[in-house]
Amino acid sequence: MAFNHSYGTAQPAMSTIETNKVLKNTYFLLAMTLAFSAVTAAISMTMALPRFTGIVCSLIGFGLIFLIQKKANSSSAISLVFLFTGIMGFGLGPLLNHYAAMPNGTLLIMQALGSTALIFFGLSAYALTTKKDFSFMGGFLTVGLIVVIISSIVNIFIGSSIAFMAINAAVVLLMSGLILYDTSRIVNGGETNYVMATVSLYLNIYNLFTSLLALLGANDD
Repeated sequence: MAFNHSYGTAQPAMSTIETNKVLKNTYFLLAMTLAFSAVTAAISMTMALPRFTGIVCSLIGFGLIFLIQKKANSSSAISLVFLFTGIMGFGLGPLLNHYAAMPNGTLLIMQALGSTALIFFGLSAYALTTKKDFSFMGGFLTVGLIVVIISSIVNIFIGSSIAFMAINAAVVLLMSGLILYDTSRIVNGGETNYVMATVSLYLNIYNLFTSLLALLGANDD
């Protein structure tokens, strides 16, 4: 799992034109980076890399997030975002190979992808059409992420399958809330940088997908 979220300070209200521009740029960049991640994940799968590759890539990804935050307004930001999402996608290869080797593994992966897409588009459409302000969820989501991260670390030593399922179910709920929260921030002018907006939504989708895959594959794992 790759948890990282930055909650920016309140920004001045933007005009509708400016907001639409941020939305357009965010979703275009998000689509491009997701496609690039899919390519790097496919390359990683063909290389049959060990499982710890995902951990290494996640650690590198965390470092790149901080670099992207510093360079968010520079010309190098786009390249850094592609580097970040490419590495994160590459780290998915061993995980996807693990589930693909199970009975009906390919179907499990497609179900996780389809469910992720349905959740993301459904929640995004709701936030975009209603234009509701979900900023009140920020504190709750932050606490939830901290609890999940601590629980995940503890479960490494405990190795409880029940806790594993509960943690992934909690991640699905948290990422769903973050999709609403992050989309709302863009719509209401709270996020004016489409690079950072893309990174936030990408992480939501990434964590949502991996947790859904873990839940769907639990019976065969």
